[in-house]
Amino acid sequence: CRQALRSVAGPEVDFARAEREYQLYVGVLRGKLGLQVLELPADESLPDCVFVEDAAVVCEETALLTRPGAPSRRKEVEAMKKVLESLNLNIVEMVDENATLDGGDVLFTGREFFVGLSRRTNQRGAEILADTFKDYAVSTVPVHEALHLKSFCSMAGPNLIAIGSSEAAQKALKIMQQMSDHRYDKLTVPDDAAANCIYLNIPSKGHVLLHRAPEEYPESAKVFEKLKDHMLIPIANTELEKVDGALTCCSVLINKTSEL
Repeated sequence: CRQALRSVAGPEVDFARAEREYQLYVGVLRGKLGLQVLELPADESLPDCVFVEDAAVVCEETALLTRPGAPSRRKEVEAMKKVLESLNLNIVEMVDENATLDGGDVLFTGREFFVGLSRRTNQRGAEILADTFKDYAVSTVPVHEALHLKSFCSMAGPNLIAIGSSEAAQKALKIMQQMSDHRYDKLTVPDDAAANCIYLNIPSKGHVLLHRAPEEYPESAKVFEKLKDHMLIPIANTELEKVDGALTCCSVLINKTSEL
């Protein structure tokens, strides 16, 4: 808790509460939604390893192992590589030492990729991602005043971008709209952190959205409640947020129907 990277100093993480929130998150994915969940072993030498999203970008049958922007996180990729290999995905490794890429900077809309150029992700990293996923357009978006692109946006539906209200978030959205040939719908929430949500399309359940709990962000929760076609599941993330963690950070979603 004390050694995890954080962009701003703040209150200490309550470890017991962080653990309860994490177990609830996993419980929703596994128990409530019936997904198969593979948990990577904890590594006490890597305090940020709970944020698995940054270590890989998976699309269809291909997995790009990233090169995290923070040198202290580079070893996290090793555990991710083992588990992705066990799923028989096509593995691409980012070996260029000039490249950095965090999965938290990668927004896949289902049609194209937007890659945030941030303190953790650079142009070379974005180029390697574009080379890896040649079937999709890849556009870069400058990220200021936030750790990652997905610190203030995510997909909230098949064609729906959830976006925060801050100037930085709105500016990034404008760039994404200009870059894309496609017109996305937008769901604007008052709180940037709440714009990070997890959308799933599950055959037996339909549209499912995990979003931040009303006790954390009451005004943003009211906006999500307008999505009448979605199964809405509020999830608290108070503790990991203290070390820049968001809901998407703690999982890598893989669309694979075969038994794991």
